[in-house]
Amino acid sequence: MLTVPETLEGWCLLHQMFRVSWPALVQATNDERAEFAEGLREFLDRSVAGDGATIAVAMLGHKADLMLVHARRSFDALVQAQLDVSRLPIAEAFESTTSYVSVVELGMYEMTAKIHEQLTERGLAHGTDEYRAAQKEAMQVQHGRVSSRLYTAFPARRYVCFYPMDKRRGEIKNWYSTPFEKRAAMMREHGHIGRLYAGEVTQIISGSIGFDDWEWGVDLFADDPVVFKRLIYEMRFDEASADYGEFGPFYTGVQFSSSQVAEWVEGRTPTLAI
Repeated sequence: MLTVPETLEGWCLLHQMFRVSWPALVQATNDERAEFAEGLREFLDRSVAGDGATIAVAMLGHKADLMLVHARRSFDALVQAQLDVSRLPIAEAFESTTSYVSVVELGMYEMTAKIHEQLTERGLAHGTDEYRAAQKEAMQVQHGRVSSRLYTAFPARRYVCFYPMDKRRGEIKNWYSTPFEKRAAMMREHGHIGRLYAGEVTQIISGSIGFDDWEWGVDLFADDPVVFKRLIYEMRFDEASADYGEFGPFYTGVQFSSSQVAEWVEGRTPTLAI
């Protein structure tokens, strides 16, 4: 019997990375720069509690100058966020460098095994309509139990690191052909390391299979950027990462408050109000 781990989904996420034409902003008049800043500030403040939010991150390095991360209830709402950004006055100074589409995901390895065991004990045959209906009902119960984790607010922490990743599907090491029990054990080990950093790092894991070029997106938030290095370095030694992890490009920067947009537009390092 093929056992596929269940997942629960929450916020729909869109990461947008932009290169900024700083010469264009410098050459703009004071009134024009003020208009640019006000438009972006209003957009960041526009989100309503419960319907999603957008955060701004000033990026380090050449990959982007600005990252906007949108969390919304649906892909339709993400399209609207993308359109809203494209129509901002400051958008004329933006050049899109990359983007990433995903959905906040909670993997349920342990719960999947438990639900399968319970349904089998009830005499339900795997793959039948009755089994699938009972499984769906059980997962809906779990969704209500962990809803706050699926629709959590963006952490108000200064430093942000985002990267996409895959599980290896090579000829020798293939995550998806590894027995369920083995994968579950590796994920327990992987999760244990993450929990050791619970007070120092807040993470948001999102699934992107079928949505983008990688399988997962990882957002990390911390008050000290060095913690990113320590956490990811330690995780490289666990079996799930050492044997099966494939990592995409890393994007690192500083989150800043909407009230600081004008500072950023004027070429000064923006701050984050905690």
